[in-house]
Amino acid sequence: MTKEERHATILNMLMQHDNILVTELSELLNVSSVTIRKDLTELEKESKLYRNHGKAILINPYINNRSVNEKEKLNIEEKNEIGKFGASLINKNDSIIIASGTTVHALARNMHPDDSDKLTVITASLEVAEILSKLHNVDIIVLGGILRHSSLSVVGKFAESTLANFSCSTLFLGVDGIDLEYGITTTDVREALLNRAMIESAQKVVVLADSSKFGRRGFSKIAGLDEIDRIITDSNVSHVVVDKLSAMGIEITITGSDVGKGGN
Repeated sequence: MTKEERHATILNMLMQHDNILVTELSELLNVSSVTIRKDLTELEKESKLYRNHGKAILINPYINNRSVNEKEKLNIEEKNEIGKFGASLINKNDSIIIASGTTVHALARNMHPDDSDKLTVITASLEVAEILSKLHNVDIIVLGGILRHSSLSVVGKFAESTLANFSCSTLFLGVDGIDLEYGITTTDVREALLNRAMIESAQKVVVLADSSKFGRRGFSKIAGLDEIDRIITDSNVSHVVVDKLSAMGIEITITGSDVGKGGN
């Protein structure tokens, strides 16, 4: 097998499995680990994959902080469908927590409670509060704290301590990354701490994330996947990822598709 054939095989395998170990590639292609590492180095220089701890993955897992205005322009249709399904999970006379991020903005825009409903929403997001302020039957508790300019949301000890006074049915959480081994993450340590407090104040945690968030890591870990009850995403998510999450007992909803896999 030529080097070009090996490179094509490696990329094809990554498309099917998302990541693969150097040792596995060495055995499958019947070449030394040194040869595989050289192949991966060349492919990484061409921005076709990313090397990480003895394995290859399709994308660079580390993400930088971006402004909410920039994020709003990405995956608009997918986020709207995710938000629409998330809104359908809200029960009559519910009390919920909505975190921050563009996907939960889509959730807020799709919330249309009946006139007979009386919802209570706790949120760290100024955008979510503004969207929901147009609904007369939604009581909004806006957490106080330090304004995080990039996300137009609050963070800090004051917001965290306020959450200790509440118990809600569901937390709707947007994240910057979902890694099957590391868990869910964000790019800001203060937001991670606040999200952690939100998890502790909710009976159920629902993560809203488009498929681009999978296999990625932000700077700060929010929680392990064992603390997540449900993930709502779009149909571009890898079936390999869906199967692994389902095996963990996490309920998966895939919007824009007839496919939906549940763990419990």
